[in-house]
Amino acid sequence: MYLKTMATLAVLASAGFASAESISPQQVSFTDGAVPQSLTGEPGNPAEGREVFANRKLGNCLACHANEDLAEQAFHGQIGPMLDGVDDRWSEAELRAIVVNAKEVFEGTIMPAFYNARTINRPLKGFEDKTILSAQQVEDLVAYLMLLKE
Repeated sequence: MYLKTMATLAVLASAGFASAESISPQQVSFTDGAVPQSLTGEPGNPAEGREVFANRKLGNCLACHANEDLAEQAFHGQIGPMLDGVDDRWSEAELRAIVVNAKEVFEGTIMPAFYNARTINRPLKGFEDKTILSAQQVEDLVAYLMLLKE
């Protein structure tokens, strides 16, 4: 029991350390339509990213995008492109940029900025300077997208 508790504490401590090293939304740097630097310095977890993708209260990616990997989920959107094969179309850095703030990549897009607190117009009270996703959720989502093959 002691070892299990210590292992859990070590995981929680390292998770806290990783979030302390996260790049804030104001510090994200775009280079030629890409964000080459990880927001957390840690690899994303594709299983967690799949949850973010499918969760209607987090990423809600399914509202606009279809994805065969999540065929069991109802109501795939048809507004955005099909995301099967997205790994073949964009690099990890480009996908990170699209998730962080698609408006920096695609002029006129209606895709929301998931890790940007600067350009939100008239946010609800309590949401000023907050992002839709955390830095780790962005990295997890990008890791998941990197698995979507044609």
